[in-house]
Amino acid sequence: MSWLDRPASDTQITHRSRLWLYGLGVLVLAFLALPTLIVIPMSFSHSQYLEFPPRQWSLRWYEAYFSSGSWMAATMTSLKAGLCTALLATPVGTLAAYGLHVSRLRFAGVAILALLTPTIVPVILVGIALFYAFVQLKMVNSFIGIVLAHTILAVPIVMMIVGSALKSFDLDQERVARSLGATRTQAFLQVTMPQIGFSIVTSALLSFLTSFDEVVVSLFVSGGDNSTLTRAMFMALRDQIDPTIAAISTIMIVITSLLLGVSQLWGKPES
Repeated sequence: MSWLDRPASDTQITHRSRLWLYGLGVLVLAFLALPTLIVIPMSFSHSQYLEFPPRQWSLRWYEAYFSSGSWMAATMTSLKAGLCTALLATPVGTLAAYGLHVSRLRFAGVAILALLTPTIVPVILVGIALFYAFVQLKMVNSFIGIVLAHTILAVPIVMMIVGSALKSFDLDQERVARSLGATRTQAFLQVTMPQIGFSIVTSALLSFLTSFDEVVVSLFVSGGDNSTLTRAMFMALRDQIDPTIAAISTIMIVITSLLLGVSQLWGKPES
């Protein structure tokens, strides 16, 4: 029996009958990914302008990136901010999703909607609001301000991912653990968290990427010695089209792809 005639799932539907679906999936992936992947060959061009396809190949712009003190400083700021954002947003968002899921509050739905507001409101409005708030708190252009601003954007993402996992989790398992003497904290750590661990790992990685890739809010709250990489890229594009941007974008694509691959391999639950 060829691969095409084998069942594609527990049903009797074969891969052959799903070929149209696979083709549609490939077209959607190409539509989403190809515009981004065009940046990769442009980053290896020797020209001082963005050029596609490159007439002469070179690592010139990668060398320019790694030898630049300002680019390296902005990269380190983004990496540290992303790590701190993940460490802060993941437990906060996880506990918020768990608390609202197990609570019997009448207005839990309203509370969830309020916590998801940063994903509903246009990001530029969030940036303006944070800017005026941080001016009062003297946190503009500070590292703590960047982390807090990015955490506000990342917490709703964590809540949505972990909340979705909790909907498929049987809370009776936790109640049984508590009836056998475990505290609520012990039941959560030893029963619930291992079963939603994949969602927690995924949300942590997405929190990091949300911070690392964020540009609009960073334009308002970061700057000076605490300028993020995306902010530095935006400012570079505003002043002059520099092919170094293509090299940095390629590195960011690679990092993002690796992290998502790690999340699928390392955090995948056992069947």
